[in-house]
Amino acid sequence: MKKIVFASQNENKVAEIRSQLKGRIEILSLNDINYHKDLAEDQDNLEGNAIQKASFVKHELGYDCFADDTGLEIEALGGEPGVRSARYAGETKDAEANMKKVLERMSSKQNRKAQFRTVISLFIGEEQYLFEGVCKGEISKEKRGEKGFGYDPIFIPSSKDKTFAEMSMEEKAEIGHRGIAVKKLISFLNKL
Repeated sequence: MKKIVFASQNENKVAEIRSQLKGRIEILSLNDINYHKDLAEDQDNLEGNAIQKASFVKHELGYDCFADDTGLEIEALGGEPGVRSARYAGETKDAEANMKKVLERMSSKQNRKAQFRTVISLFIGEEQYLFEGVCKGEISKEKRGEKGFGYDPIFIPSSKDKTFAEMSMEEKAEIGHRGIAVKKLISFLNKL
């Protein structure tokens, strides 16, 4: 069975992808290959960060690999927080502080259009591939919901009246940016 590393220490994300591959390919996490350091993410766009992480695992650790990066892009803020989404309010990666900063910066804005975007970089054999998922929506005026993580309590997907944090995991995965990108990756891997 072919083995591919998902350059993540988030076992929930790893399990989600394992379940979709139905045993055709063995997905290993960074923990599975005994790598416990943070991977660098210092590029100026999502594609760069995803490529940087997957490339490190492929070329330094010797495994076929894929990695992802996700950002919230708000039209009225010129695409911010974008690649800095996790660290928007500081290096501590504090989701509450990040949401507070967004809501403060958006308080006087009429245009609340935003999108979540996920990019997955796959290095397999000698080839590299990119997969993208986008979910368009808008920023709510206040936090709503208890589920999810990150900016989920302030993001309302288009054609929905509730935030990601008010949706079940299955509902979010069906329409969400990461789910869309993962479906493209899974479709590609299932053809190998």
